[in-house]
Amino acid sequence: MKSEKQILTMVILAILVVVSSCGQECQKTHVEDLPYEAATFEVEGEKAFMFGVIDHTTPGVVQALVDEHPEVTRIVMVDVPGSDDDPANLEASRMVREHGLTTVVPSNGVIASGGVDFFTAGASRVVEPCGKLGVHAWDEDGPDGGIILGNEVPRDHEIHAMFLDFYREMEIPEEFYWFTLEAAPPQRIHWMSDEEIGAYGLVTEAAP
Repeated sequence: MKSEKQILTMVILAILVVVSSCGQECQKTHVEDLPYEAATFEVEGEKAFMFGVIDHTTPGVVQALVDEHPEVTRIVMVDVPGSDDDPANLEASRMVREHGLTTVVPSNGVIASGGVDFFTAGASRVVEPCGKLGVHAWDEDGPDGGIILGNEVPRDHEIHAMFLDFYREMEIPEEFYWFTLEAAPPQRIHWMSDEEIGAYGLVTEAAP
């Protein structure tokens, strides 16, 4: 539900993030990731390192990954600032769960928005020290030319069903979805604390 302009904003936010809670050694910049590029994987042994924005090409890229690299067991999400195609993101995410892959946010890794949805698809999920997860409310163009804001749509509206159904499949509590809508407006990012990550069960495996 994000436009290309909004995705570029997410990338810029990822560039500017400073992990103050972890000290100076956890500061991270992502200048190398501009301009925004579609998500890709770099395979090293059992790990596939993920970079870029999730878009309509991502389901095919994930399918190629599992077909061509059966040795891969862990997707390491180094820099995944969001998605610009929600149905494609959820399709690719379901492939991750179907194949029992572990998702990892490494130390100094940054994921946000649709990248967090993809992360939750891991059969096991790891966030290493200083890894950052960012969430915010979605928005989309309305039929009258206005903007629909996710946190202003009644909770019983069918527009929420796509995400709620996905989280149920991933065994993520429904409360996490409502939390993302209230955590920050679409133009901003809320970087989750360790306590919030734990409260919503996003981590299932301790970092090594």
